[in-house]
Amino acid sequence: MHDATAARNEGIAVCFQHFPDVEVLLDDGYLGLRRDHPGQAITPPRKPNKSALPDVHERWERDRHGHSSDRITVEHALADHKRWRQLIRWTHRRDRLPDTYRAIASLVSDRTATT
Repeated sequence: MHDATAARNEGIAVCFQHFPDVEVLLDDGYLGLRRDHPGQAITPPRKPNKSALPDVHERWERDRHGHSSDRITVEHALADHKRWRQLIRWTHRRDRLPDTYRAIASLVSDRTATT
């Protein structure tokens, strides 16, 4: 299932309606959300075609680099959570996962703040 489809099916896309002033930096998997929520769902710029002028390609490369530079902090935060053994393969009761995840997220946040 594609990222944008999963976001719609799980109700995440509805959050854009509840928080109209929030902008979210997304990767290429969410291009459909950019179309559905312009100005809120911000994805990397689309690559220009081969016949575009060189300055268009340079601007695209600069914008793409800026977007990825902003998103790298999000990617690092997600990677920190995935390093915890408890979240790699969850075998416990499903109703305990949210509390465990919040506890791990606070530990990651505390560790990040002290380094």
